[in-house]
Amino acid sequence: MSQKNVTAKTVSNTTEICPAQKLLRLLSGKLKPEIFCLAAKSSLRFSSLLRDIKGSNKQSLSIALKEMQETDLLEKVVIKQKPLHIEYYLTEKGKSLIPVFQQLEGLL
Repeated sequence: MSQKNVTAKTVSNTTEICPAQKLLRLLSGKLKPEIFCLAAKSSLRFSSLLRDIKGSNKQSLSIALKEMQETDLLEKVVIKQKPLHIEYYLTEKGKSLIPVFQQLEGLL
């Protein structure tokens, strides 16, 4: 067995052993934890997030929001009132993670 095969096998076994690793990957990144915390308090709008999260920019914020939608943590809702705008909400999956975040905050 070559070294590459052993390494690949070890990595795949590690992911199976530690399911928390998947959760940490879902929320990894510069902006995602802050987006999650803000979404736990209320709905989010893109322009508000740009103002509220220091160091954010349009591109990095767009990518983080899209990734959080793809992993079913955030839902994007088009509000058809004038002015037309978009809001982001935690999904049920996202809401289920709020107690986990609260426990982590309690450790600090």
